Amino acid sequence: MSELLTFAAASGPLAGAWGAHTLWMRHQLRAARQDPLTGLLRRDGFDPRASRLLRQRTTAVVVIDLDGLKTLNDTFGHAAGDEAIRATGKCLALWAHARGIAGRLGGDEFAAVIHRPPAGELAGRWKGLERQLWILHAKLCEPVTIEGREVPLGASVGAVVAPRGSGDLSTWKRRADEAMYEAKQCGGGWRIADGSQAAHRTVNGRRAGRRGTSQEVA
Repeated sequence: MSELLTFAAASGPLAGAWGAHTLWMRHQLRAARQDPLTGLLRRDGFDPRASRLLRQRTTAVVVIDLDGLKTLNDTFGHAAGDEAIRATGKCLALWAHARGIAGRLGGDEFAAVIHRPPAGELAGRWKGLERQLWILHAKLCEPVTIEGREVPLGASVGAVVAPRGSGDLSTWKRRADEAMYEAKQCGGGWRIADGSQAAHRTVNGRRAGRRGTSQEVA
């Protein structure tokens, strides 16, 4: 019995240390998948979770791109651009909260996947999504205060309704990205894509004009 008590007394600190190390490792992994500027998931954290949601539920896949970020940086400095990105991340996190996930894919590019409430017809889902996108875009365009001045923001938003279990995430993000590009070409706002079939030529799986292609746009 005394040997068992001695073993238990000796192993207690080891178990505590291992538990603390496990918690630390989890914290490090979580931090590695979070964007430090916005607190949103980075691409490598966002994509797996978004894919799971896509398999389980009918969803709306949404892509957001800030308008005029380069001009904002040139006029007010990169700190102003960071503040615009931070404000966008906060807005998107609040919008997607409790019904999906949001992430910063890089630069001024964001994405969200939210589950759609059951509806008898696709048109019903579209109507609800239109209302939600209108709210999101209005919030994204609210001015931010930089050095005591209110600075207007702009954003272009694209979305697509993805039925449960219908294809991989990259396909739906590409369609939402195309819808976003159409909105940007029209001066901002939001658009909803029709189905998963690509409407524009792609380069390495991305719409021509996106970062990472030979025809980038602002």
